[in-house]
Amino acid sequence: MTRHATGPDDIRDMADEVSRLMASRFGGARRGEQPPLAVMLRRRGGALPRRLRRQALALARADQMSAQPKIARQLDLAGLSRAHGALTAHLQPLGELSRWRNRAIGFGASVALGLLVLAAVGVWIMIRRGYL
Repeated sequence: MTRHATGPDDIRDMADEVSRLMASRFGGARRGEQPPLAVMLRRRGGALPRRLRRQALALARADQMSAQPKIARQLDLAGLSRAHGALTAHLQPLGELSRWRNRAIGFGASVALGLLVLAAVGVWIMIRRGYL
């Protein structure tokens, strides 16, 4: 989902979306809390790759500057839109639902491996005792 900023309100929405995705993927927010992007970067910014961390810092700075109308008009909206796109592309694929699904698949795989090892041991014991 590529989103293009057209004004200061869009920058705030983009920063809130990135903050929510960071809280979903990396944690760092209490239940029901929606911290701003600057706070999430202070808490869990180290989990982002360096290139994306710089883009997130630029988006957080722009979010703070967008509260001032004269400064908000001077912001590079195209660059901020690209930063938002890169951050959401990195954070979105591993959302909460897919992490839960991956945990369930991992659990099922470990149970299947355990059953396979148990069956192999059972066959080995039966061969040793002469039943097979």
